[in-house]
Amino acid sequence: MKDRWYITQQTFPELLNRNAVKFGMRRAQWWKTGPDSTTSITYADLWILVRELASGLMELGIQKGDRAAVMAHTSPEWVWADYSILCAAGITVCVYPTLSAKELAFIVNDSGSRILYVQDEEMLERALEAIVDMPGLEKIIIMKDAFQHADGRVLSLSDLRKLGVGLLARDRLAYERRWRSVELLDPMTIVYTSGTTGRQKGAVHTHFSINAACCRDMRLVPDYRADDVMLAFLPLAHTYERECGHGTAMHAAVTIAYSSPTTLVADLQVFRPTVFMSVPRIYERIYMAMRDMASQSPIKKKIFDFAIRTGLALTEARADKDGFIDMSEDIDFTAGLKRGLVFKYRLVDKLVFSKVRERLGGRFRFAFSAAGSLPADLCKVFMAMGVRIYEGYGATETCNTVNLNRPNQVLPGYVGPVCNGVEGRVAPDGEWQVRGDNIITHYWNNPEATKESFTADGFYKTGDIVVMGPDGYIKIVDRIKGIMVLDTGKNIPSAKIEGLFSVSRWVDIAVPIADEKPFVSALVVPKFDAFIQLFDAEGVAYDKAALRFFGEGAARMCVAVGEDFIANERLRKLVDEDIQAANLELEEFERVKKYAIVPRRFTELNGEMTPTLKVKRNVVLKNFEREIQGIYRK
Repeated sequence: MKDRWYITQQTFPELLNRNAVKFGMRRAQWWKTGPDSTTSITYADLWILVRELASGLMELGIQKGDRAAVMAHTSPEWVWADYSILCAAGITVCVYPTLSAKELAFIVNDSGSRILYVQDEEMLERALEAIVDMPGLEKIIIMKDAFQHADGRVLSLSDLRKLGVGLLARDRLAYERRWRSVELLDPMTIVYTSGTTGRQKGAVHTHFSINAACCRDMRLVPDYRADDVMLAFLPLAHTYERECGHGTAMHAAVTIAYSSPTTLVADLQVFRPTVFMSVPRIYERIYMAMRDMASQSPIKKKIFDFAIRTGLALTEARADKDGFIDMSEDIDFTAGLKRGLVFKYRLVDKLVFSKVRERLGGRFRFAFSAAGSLPADLCKVFMAMGVRIYEGYGATETCNTVNLNRPNQVLPGYVGPVCNGVEGRVAPDGEWQVRGDNIITHYWNNPEATKESFTADGFYKTGDIVVMGPDGYIKIVDRIKGIMVLDTGKNIPSAKIEGLFSVSRWVDIAVPIADEKPFVSALVVPKFDAFIQLFDAEGVAYDKAALRFFGEGAARMCVAVGEDFIANERLRKLVDEDIQAANLELEEFERVKKYAIVPRRFTELNGEMTPTLKVKRNVVLKNFEREIQGIYRK
């Protein structure tokens, strides 16, 4: 391990200033301006942008400790808005861009935000729709340079910068005095939980707690290098991308490139990243895309299947007696192994695995997985390909990682031991409880929720049930509220059943149902795109006019089909085969006895998925109540 000069303690305005002074010529942000074009700015450029925007906020009357909200997709502008608020000594309030006008109004009012940044015209209209319900909101800033609106409360980025330039012309040290007034223990941000179990709560993080989180992460992962490119595509409104991605990248003064889940595959070739944050659903999609591509011809399928078997055999051979596998950088994967296995591995690495790494951009070093459990077998598949994924565990309230697999000791299916600087313990009921500098001290305007979330001696109650494995590595069983109880009293973890379909060929998502029921059932979303491809190849007729799609190009996906589609006997047979295969992995009382196939995907817009692609069970069960009643009525 080299001297990690970038592990330092300071406020985030101090951090930006340090990068502008010391690394002003380094590329800070890099993004696409069109299908075949990109642009970038340096850390010096970023500092100038932020200085003018922050000064503009000061000219609008923003004082130290005032709140300003940001509603935008992950983009360079999100960061400009964030740091303009922080350097004006304000508190950034995060708003997911998919929230409704009603949800937006709740967050703006609860936080007392005076300013709202929005990304585009659609979000602006949503904000204006709710503005009568947000009496404390003074200005809306749309993240566009040239934009005019009849409502005088709407400003563009150019308008805001001009106000800032005007202030600096009168008092050129106004910005310096303001950002230097920020102290380490000052509140930095309010991040509202995604609300999988009820009303959203505003988790308050300070510059101290988020800095502690960044230092914690940087102590455990491989060294950052000056030429690293961190690819960002998860929501910046969530602490995962904002701290683990942007926060550590800012500390190491490396490049941040911008993508999205819908353009990720193409963007990997454009930016050729070395590091990124992701969630299990994205890794599942990458693997399934590779598998489906290989299935296009019998020969390719045989080669791919042989490669996976060989890679898994090598991974198993490299594991120690407890299942730990060394995935350190520059390690020789074949050292000490049998000659025959080494020969086969080198062959499939040349034919298949090297091409997978090339599809990741060819410069990939390592990635993280969090916000859900990464299936052990999927982790091993990527290990076999030489793709390093370090799985961890955390929450908004803990500013992410409280557990993390170590690079030299990865245990598939487990989220790692507790991190340095964090304390963890298993409560008598199996709940994982943690304490550390990275954890919030309270929820905004919600002392009752704060009291409920902490033990008397200051441990945060995560709400997750865990089991302890070798060397203190823990496995997440399920949310406490995800444990379903049959009318017989049998406990069933919903996550156990859901995880069995993570790389299913024909089932996209299965949401199990069991609470106070006589048996386990499920709502099943088929893989519509896979069935469209199958039906078209086999000449199966279906109502194409009923199909609904989202996205463009390679990222285009079917999100809804007609009733005739899900009634097709071929579809029902293949879905049933996947369900029965999953049942073989379950105890008799855990098995899915009946299920309903639904004609559309669960979406964020319907409130059924979180921005990190986790299912909101309570919303799904409510939205499909009629189908559930039908299952048990039969």
